[in-house]
Amino acid sequence: MKLLLKNGRVVSSVNNLDGICDVLIEDNVIVKVAKGIRNKADNVIDCTGLAVIPGLCDMHVHFRDPGQTHKEDIITGSEAAAAGGVTAVACMPNTDPVCDSPEVVKYILDKAKNAKVKIYPIGAITKGLGGEELCDFKALKAAGCVAVSDDGKPVRNARMMGRAMIDAHYAGLRVISHCEDPDIIRGGIVNAGIVSMELGVKGMSRSSENIITGRELQLANDLEVPIHIAHVSTKEVVELMRFFSKRGVMATCETAPHYFTLTEDRLLTRDADYRMNPPLRTAEDVKAISEAVADGTIDCIVTDHAPHTAEEKADFLKAPNGVVGLETSLAATLTKFYHTKKMRLSQIVRMMCATPRIILGIEGGVIQENAVADIAVVDLEKEWQVIPEKLHSKSHNTCFKGMTLKGRTKYTIVNGKIVYEDKD
Repeated sequence: MKLLLKNGRVVSSVNNLDGICDVLIEDNVIVKVAKGIRNKADNVIDCTGLAVIPGLCDMHVHFRDPGQTHKEDIITGSEAAAAGGVTAVACMPNTDPVCDSPEVVKYILDKAKNAKVKIYPIGAITKGLGGEELCDFKALKAAGCVAVSDDGKPVRNARMMGRAMIDAHYAGLRVISHCEDPDIIRGGIVNAGIVSMELGVKGMSRSSENIITGRELQLANDLEVPIHIAHVSTKEVVELMRFFSKRGVMATCETAPHYFTLTEDRLLTRDADYRMNPPLRTAEDVKAISEAVADGTIDCIVTDHAPHTAEEKADFLKAPNGVVGLETSLAATLTKFYHTKKMRLSQIVRMMCATPRIILGIEGGVIQENAVADIAVVDLEKEWQVIPEKLHSKSHNTCFKGMTLKGRTKYTIVNGKIVYEDKD
């Protein structure tokens, strides 16, 4: 089976490609990238006026499978990913049971065989996310995990985290740290500050994120092993990343579109769809995160896709934290940075397509001959309104609801096959 993408703007940061050309795909491999390809193909797509980029890789999602499939499962999560131009996702381990054994990894990978996109499991750092006993990282790696994390909970003991960073590194796995101090949070549900006081609810102090991030970076510095910092949301963490980067520490980090787009003021509506962890913060934090994305201090843009039902989100005070984001991440990023001329498309492609794969050590993220044919075709100029009910996820708890974004995925291709086509 041959697929030919004609006359698109092909942007691939890894090999510095940005120009109008054709892409010929045979079976699951890109066989030719050039202008004016005349080879016969079973399917030809005219990409005039569209961007052709590597499929996105979201290295931080929660698909709730196994255990909470009423919120999401591997199949519906993959459909949401495909609709957003995402061709690979890494699933966090806070499932039920926790992904802390080869048996759970096998379940995920077996179910993923029927998914529209590529699913990569992330194993737990500690058994049951309990913080007491390290998992067998070599066994998790052999079973198919690409990283380890206790996301949703921190590893409270610094000595154990240091041991995990060493053992995981030599097992070929990156540690992804959820930087939070529960003793500081103490039941807070929004950012601690003016908004939390106005709402009359407990706040989540920024010190929680800042202190644990500093701990992880210092461990990485002292132990000379890598660390990846999840969902950066404060201006202080941005400064920490800059400081330790200058010292040559092997540290990478990520943020999500809501942290460079929305402020804590959204919480004044008492709508739990704007509650996540870490929480939406101040305008100063949004400015700092935005600058760090644009200047490359932050390495990756992810979603922390965290589905919850409408019933769960109905009670502002008791609702679980988390928002869905797979179908809005690229559009929100394009709207914020590309259409304001703050970033080139190649920079966004690097952050959303290439770097996450490099960190995890997985295939893809480039459009060139002999590369795997995982591709997104995007209409950069298409404006659309985010209507929760039209999202492909089982849950519709999006913090971008009602917003008009600019940039829409038209086709998503995985292993040379079209897995999503926008019909609007």
